[in-house]
Parts: sequence; structure tokens; C-alpha cells
Amino acid sequence: MEQKNVTVTKKYCKFINMKATQSNITKKELVDEIASQTGFTQVKTKVIVEGLIDAVTNAVIEGNNIELRGFGRFKNKQRKERRTRIPKTGELVNIPAKVRPVFEPSKDLIEKINKVPFDLETEAFVPKDDQERI
Repeated sequence: MEQKNVTVTKKYCKFINMKATQSNITKKELVDEIASQTGFTQVKTKVIVEGLIDAVTNAVIEGNNIELRGFGRFKNKQRKERRTRIPKTGELVNIPAKVRPVFEPSKDLIEKINKVPFDLETEAFVPKDDQERI
């Protein structure tokens, strides 16, 4: 079996060490990465990314599920009404039913994430030299 040596970019290192550095990838960084991979301008890429976000948001608001094969599914989850106690006063209160948007990752995405080694001490993903970029 042939081994693949894939160069890990600086942005990818930042992404996989996200938990250790407590940073998030912003929409601008996502646009920059997609623009550099596709050759599109950042303006066109930003329009596409915002269009995707708007389409997913509108579909979920309308009660539809969005399934992106190999990535996951955005859907609404109905939460039932429940009773809880306020610890300070001991008073029982009702929390009304509500709808929450949720994301369910696909099996493919979970498998890809689990292929990257995770260091429990540093709580960070550790890429190897022969690790293929996800």
C-alpha cells in the first residue's frame, strides 16, 4: 500500500488545534480558505457562503430538514414542556415547549474526525506527517 505525504497548511493546524487554543474559525477565515482552494474571489466566495447560510436558516425556519450527504443534517427538534425547580427559592416553574435547531453529523464526518489522532492531555488534534487532510 502506498503512503501519502500530505502537507498540512498553517490554517489546517489552527483548525485541528482549535480546542487547545480556544479559538473558533470565523466566517471570514472560512471564506478565505474556500477562496484560496477554489480560485474564486473573496467577494464571490462570501456571497456563496452567506447564501448557503441563508438557505439553511430559511429551510429550518420553515420546518424542513437539510441533508448534506457526507457532512450531516440540520433539523428542528421539538422539546416538551417540563417542570423544574428554582434552586434559590424552591419554587416549581413550567418551562414551555420549544423548537430547537440541531445538527446531526453524518457517519462519514464522524469517521473522518476520528481518523485524526486526539491528545487527551492537551485536548488537541495532532496531525501526523502522513495524515491526509480532511
